[in-house]
Amino acid sequence: MFDPQYYPFSSRRNLVYGHRGMVASSHPLASQAGLHILQNGGNAVDAALAVAAALTVVDPANNGLGGDCFAIVSMKGQPLQGLNSSGFSPALTTRDRMLNHGVTDKIPFRGWLPVTVPGAPAGWAALHERYATKPLTELFAPAIEMANRGYALSPDNAPILNAFTSGLEKANDPLLNEWFGGFNPDHRTFHAGNLYSVPQLGKTLEILAKTNCKALYDGELAEKIDAYSRKTDGTLRGEDLAQYAARWVKPVSTSFCGHEIWEIPPNGQGMTALLALNILSNLPIHGADPVEKLHLQMEAMKVAFADALHYIADPKFMPVTPEHLLSMDYAKKRAALITDSAQIYAPGCPKPGDTVYFCCADGFGNSISMIQSLYQGFGSCVMVPETGICLQDRGACFNMEAHHANVVAPRKYPYHTIIPGFITRDGQPLGPFGIMGGYMQPQAHMQVITHLLDEGLNPQASLDAPRFCWTEGLSFDMEPSFNPMVIDALRRRGHDIRVITGGQYGRGQMILNMGQSWVGATEPRADGSVIGF
Repeated sequence: MFDPQYYPFSSRRNLVYGHRGMVASSHPLASQAGLHILQNGGNAVDAALAVAAALTVVDPANNGLGGDCFAIVSMKGQPLQGLNSSGFSPALTTRDRMLNHGVTDKIPFRGWLPVTVPGAPAGWAALHERYATKPLTELFAPAIEMANRGYALSPDNAPILNAFTSGLEKANDPLLNEWFGGFNPDHRTFHAGNLYSVPQLGKTLEILAKTNCKALYDGELAEKIDAYSRKTDGTLRGEDLAQYAARWVKPVSTSFCGHEIWEIPPNGQGMTALLALNILSNLPIHGADPVEKLHLQMEAMKVAFADALHYIADPKFMPVTPEHLLSMDYAKKRAALITDSAQIYAPGCPKPGDTVYFCCADGFGNSISMIQSLYQGFGSCVMVPETGICLQDRGACFNMEAHHANVVAPRKYPYHTIIPGFITRDGQPLGPFGIMGGYMQPQAHMQVITHLLDEGLNPQASLDAPRFCWTEGLSFDMEPSFNPMVIDALRRRGHDIRVITGGQYGRGQMILNMGQSWVGATEPRADGSVIGF
């Protein structure tokens, strides 16, 4: 039997073109769900909602009904609109509660402590109300069918399910019995091509479709979440769910190589990518040799994270505004810190004086950039009985330092890693892009945009190009496809480099408007699929 994950030779994916519509996601079946909606007269947002629901079924470790979502929407003739549908912490989530549970440094990923209110279904409802043309019962139908009747596991998702099954069996936590009941009741070992179903999730999707997702916030699903939380010493209550609503926000942007790059403002970390691009705009990267260019990118990323991890939080608690952080005067000062050698950077003073990404476009000129996540694989692993709802662990992104802008507190939005991106040129929409993967996301945004706009690579090559991932201090992971001589030269500059293959480099998609048609790309780091017609 062949190994479905062994590819010993370099492989090339061609760009995909289509003039009537296009869908790009990290899973072929999800892309097909969106294409089905487009071919039946739906618009880009209709297609995105079908993809969003399908991905909770075919990629349940990376996203789910208990997670969050963000989107940037481009409707023809209208300004870009941003959607922040990230959840806040429950009213019972306090720093004292964390301390009483022995948490003094990093908040754990598993259990009730990191749980925040699920935002994704509320985001779906907000998108549907404002832009969709078809009922949720039709848009969720492909996802419901796959959940109930089953689908063939992909080469990426089968080993992910196996890894979690093995890891959770060793954890010996009574809460995990519900996880197994919903996602692997027979404790199976999975292989690519095995039939897999999640009927509990299918039933819940049917309820959400019939109630426009209200049941999760003020209905039978909210009651089940509240009851299970109370029974198992959880923090989430019906009052938290009832008081939650998705937020429409104005995207933030910066200019780079004659284009505008757009991200969602805080509490998301999209500004980290914009900070890095601003710094690069003040450095001689154009035409630089490979070693110098990579060095400058790596240093710019570290500087950007020094500021982002210090300042980005719930906007109500940030000591500075996005405008202050994104000012070019500030970027110039930060760029001046970078030398020929690797360094560790402190935050500046800008005051004046496991995720899925997907994008869709239609024949009317509309497009959407969308991302959703549970954070770590299967989130908190707290699964509400008989619902298929695995609650996210986004609260692990809070800080425990008492006076930090991102310190944990009740009804507060945490620093958030998932970020959809969008590109315009002279104010005109060019198209959506995004790369999933925790703290890798702004790093990948910066690298892909540099390849696309500074180097002039096509979208597919921009996504295929090898990547680095800053981990901490002077440490970087780099993909083996980098030239070994380049890696050696970077090490001589002081970078602590580990050459390694893995999922930490992100997985992305892109769709761009070419005038008469759309062009799409998806990268080989996932089971990605881009389909146009």
